[in-house]
Amino acid sequence: MKPEKWIIKLSPPSSSPWSPKKEPYRQIAVLMSSGVDSSVTAHLLKEDGWDVLGITMKTPTSSGTRSPGCCGADAPFVCNQLSIPHYFVDVTEPFEQLIIKQFHQSYTNGQTPNPCVDCNRLLKFSLVWDFLQTQFGISRLATGHYAKVSKTNKHTRLGRAKDKAKDQSYFLYGIAREKLDRLVLPLGELTKNQVRSIAAQLNLSVADKPESMELCFAGQGDYRAALSAPEANQHGDITDMQGNKIATHKGIANYTLGQRRGVGFAGGKPLYVATINTQTNTIALGTRDEVSFRTIRANQINVLIPEELITDKMLFGKIRSYGDLSPCRVIASHEGDMTVKFKEPEFAPCPGQKLVLYNTGGDIVAGGTIINSL
Repeated sequence: MKPEKWIIKLSPPSSSPWSPKKEPYRQIAVLMSSGVDSSVTAHLLKEDGWDVLGITMKTPTSSGTRSPGCCGADAPFVCNQLSIPHYFVDVTEPFEQLIIKQFHQSYTNGQTPNPCVDCNRLLKFSLVWDFLQTQFGISRLATGHYAKVSKTNKHTRLGRAKDKAKDQSYFLYGIAREKLDRLVLPLGELTKNQVRSIAAQLNLSVADKPESMELCFAGQGDYRAALSAPEANQHGDITDMQGNKIATHKGIANYTLGQRRGVGFAGGKPLYVATINTQTNTIALGTRDEVSFRTIRANQINVLIPEELITDKMLFGKIRSYGDLSPCRVIASHEGDMTVKFKEPEFAPCPGQKLVLYNTGGDIVAGGTIINSL
């Protein structure tokens, strides 16, 4: 089957056109959201002698939201301040099909997607990167993520940032292994405070800009603002773990495993969403122990260090972007899926979310989409 051909459009330059002065190996494109992180990234690369091109993805909004269609409105002004060329790349069509459509479908299926990870994997580090190489002849890409790319004579690794509280490597596990040596992440050795300090010294217009914590296509509210499908509002039964009806829910798409607040039932003790049954349109509530599991299986995996994803290998895993790494052992790994057993039970592993494995040095070994847990 031939890969899908998506329509990606390049807008005219925001100011001066791309006119590189250095050799191709010193040319680099920076994905810029107009935030302080990507802005400082562009500055650091220019100071380091790179020929820098600023690129901002123009994405659609979900109907009914107040999100502006593109989260990079300030990027052209920042690039003008830094004296680097800037272009918008319109990815509306692939974004709607690969990210928003899948987002809706996942919640309808009782899963909890991570659209930011999927955007990195399917768009930024795949379609957009390839498009930029075709359009501009630029093979290297940089972003403002807090993560590290480390290189030796034999290997290139993707690992955790120096600032562990800010580390974003979890979101990047999906990059193709063969592209790692062309990825540049200048913020891996910096803290957020250091980045803001650099932006302030440069008098960048985004120096004090707050971080965006919402989905770029969901407006100013939470993810529910983007769930407009009828399935999101189809009421059904809430049961206990024995199947006895105890309340009514507002539509399974409004709930995730492990959710406690906003469930609509007070049982005298802490209860969490333990199961979501799309066939019967029911959710069941259970105790924390009943929604915690040690064995987790993931598919659609991307392996960055194949020699370390082996049976009985002790690694460290994360099942959500925040929190510490937890020790686990690889039970099985096959082409396309892997199963690990954590030393201690993990709270509410959600199908649709991502399982990312690290080695003792903090490098990503593999990552994939959670499908079930035991």
